[in-house]
Amino acid sequence: MIRFEHVYKTYPEGNEALQDVNLHIDKGEFVFVLGHSGAGKSTFLKLILHEEAATSGKIIVNGFDLTNIKKKRIPYLRRSMGVVFQDFRLIPSMTVYENVAFAMRVTNVKESEIVKRVKYVLSLVGLSHKKDSYPTSLSGGEQQRVALARALAHSPKLIIADEPTGNIDPEMSIEMMELLTAINSVGTTVVVVTHEHDLAHQFNKRIITIDHGTVVGDDHPCKFAKGGRRG
Repeated sequence: MIRFEHVYKTYPEGNEALQDVNLHIDKGEFVFVLGHSGAGKSTFLKLILHEEAATSGKIIVNGFDLTNIKKKRIPYLRRSMGVVFQDFRLIPSMTVYENVAFAMRVTNVKESEIVKRVKYVLSLVGLSHKKDSYPTSLSGGEQQRVALARALAHSPKLIIADEPTGNIDPEMSIEMMELLTAINSVGTTVVVVTHEHDLAHQFNKRIITIDHGTVVGDDHPCKFAKGGRRG
């Protein structure tokens, strides 16, 4: 699903953001990518989305080899995943329904299919009753769930959540993680990029830790106590 082989990323100014990163995330996994600000998490995410290219090494995402990917293939790569951004990136002039539908309209999906899919994903995140509301009238947690619904709109194989709890309160953070866990339970691969150690360790999931551009930890659920969350 995601494979990094000896990946280095050095920016033009000489900042070495990633150094010899090797990791493999399998289909159906739920993984936290953990690290402090400046650790290299943002670069890791940009490489997966091919917003940046690796300086050296090999990256494969959802069957796409990003080493020599052609420009015309990049939109297809991005459509194979759904991304939930920290700042939500909702369009304020559009309703909840329109924000979610927009993600499908840009890929020329039939309107009848859009209606069914939007109805389904809004019910999944518990926001059917907010479909005619505008983003500015929603709480931070509700906006985050709209962003997740939009990411799910085109049935992606992979969901990436970038600091999904950064703009919501602790109670909503747990709800968001439980929602992502439910999505993962039906086979969707979930990668949560975060700096929140305490939150990540509440769940019995794999944790990859990045520090100063290198992978310094890769803890699998089997190393933790059995059960839903660790105390």
